[in-house]
Amino acid sequence: MKNTEIYHEAFNINTKLVKLSEDIEKKCNVVFERIKQVSAYNQSKVIRAMQEYGVSESHFVGSTGYGYNDRGREVIENVYASVFGAEDALVRHQITCGTHALALCLYGILRPGDELLSITGKPYDTLDEVIGIRGASGTGTLKDYQVTYRQVDLLENGELDYEKIEKSISDRTKMVFIQRSRGYSWRGPITVERIGQAVRFVKKIKPDLVVMVDNCYGEFVEDKEPTDVGVDLMAGSLIKNPGGGIVLSGGYIAGRKDLVELVSYRMTVPGLGREVGATLGQNRTLFEGFFLAPHIVAQSLKGAVFASALMESLGYDTCPACSEERSDIIQAIKFGNPDAVIAFCQGIQKGSPVDSFVTPVPSEMPGYDSPVIMAAGAFVQGSSIELSADAPIRPPYIAYLQGGLVYEHVKLGVLCAVQELINRGLLTLE
Repeated sequence: MKNTEIYHEAFNINTKLVKLSEDIEKKCNVVFERIKQVSAYNQSKVIRAMQEYGVSESHFVGSTGYGYNDRGREVIENVYASVFGAEDALVRHQITCGTHALALCLYGILRPGDELLSITGKPYDTLDEVIGIRGASGTGTLKDYQVTYRQVDLLENGELDYEKIEKSISDRTKMVFIQRSRGYSWRGPITVERIGQAVRFVKKIKPDLVVMVDNCYGEFVEDKEPTDVGVDLMAGSLIKNPGGGIVLSGGYIAGRKDLVELVSYRMTVPGLGREVGATLGQNRTLFEGFFLAPHIVAQSLKGAVFASALMESLGYDTCPACSEERSDIIQAIKFGNPDAVIAFCQGIQKGSPVDSFVTPVPSEMPGYDSPVIMAAGAFVQGSSIELSADAPIRPPYIAYLQGGLVYEHVKLGVLCAVQELINRGLLTLE
């Protein structure tokens, strides 16, 4: 049976759209090959690290209670550190999300009188109330603890503003913060190469600065990670890239050994740090998810490239463009009106294996300053390495597509989303 028949009969997708998608796919082959090469390299790094630390069945056994002497937990943290070119790592299912992992780093390192300087503009929305940019006072924000915050916005072309960065670093500046991914902004991600340049620049000005990276959505997209190029500390979520789509919850921190130790005291308490935290049978999934991660990330990236190429052909602005360099798994698509961005997200939901019958609608969400629509028919709630699309309902009405455990699902989901635009009269095929 031909693709046109499968998509048309099962999902009522316009045959012209299916034919267009097949033509688009052929044009993406060069980029697909590039993704495949990076995936193969990263896969070899993960396997080599697991061999180096002698991963075996015995490491999959879970601990209970305090979790003292959990050898599997120790080994998975060694594997993460090795693959990420870091001195040490924490990998814990008790870390609830990426924002939690990032907050642990901020609270673990910064002290009253210190300054946090973001050099990639305002961080992702959910950190606003951690830092104290917005929200009620007295809730335990960094601002409540007399940690000050400043930011240097990116230049219009998306590059770091080195002139302003140099002027902004003061005696109080303790940590320089870099957000690798775009978040809810119309910009490209900060590549690992550019992160390395930034590290060298700020360290030349003030050698004792701690450079921290929000690495969410970036793991395994390139053949290096921020800690490979001099970053002191980075953090991310296990229901994003490094969990491989099968980890049920968790986060990681990787970097300098002394800094990871300080963060571990915030994760639990001073004196206990990393020595406690029962794994409750989760070790096997943590190992297997990390093993799968390079391949799953590649599937997601192929889907993002396809989505970008298809939407470009239909007249929409995309960031990044299909052939541009990528350093995260997110594909931004600008629609220009709320009806279109809502229709697109609802179409993604219709192409999902889970909750396809649900119709997502914009609503207020904890940590966000505007209504957000979130489409995600995922096996793990909120998993951003599974296909999802979300959008803050504010001009210029941009949808942020990410994830995909298998490329074929991303393709189907995007076709369902475009068909939804057609069905509502928001798009006409030539």
